[in-house]
Amino acid sequence: MEKDYERDSKIFKAFCDPNRLKILDILKSGEHCACKLLEILDVSQSTLSHHMKILTDSKIVNVRKDGKWSHYSLSKEGIQFAIDYLDQMR
Repeated sequence: MEKDYERDSKIFKAFCDPNRLKILDILKSGEHCACKLLEILDVSQSTLSHHMKILTDSKIVNVRKDGKWSHYSLSKEGIQFAIDYLDQMR
């Protein structure tokens, strides 16, 4: 199987910011609406959107649309891929 370094780098970019790590920590408790994340993080909507785009592009976080709201949750598959990738480095 050929490696896709472009795709793989997106996964690790997701872990390279304190705000994104905080978002991941929040999502460990379950799905959250963007409005709730805004309250908890005390960031602007555009800043949250930037971080969520990186997290969803990495496939570490899933997004579910409900009308005008976005609900975010951790992707078990994305997280397992990151774990397996790192495990192959041993």
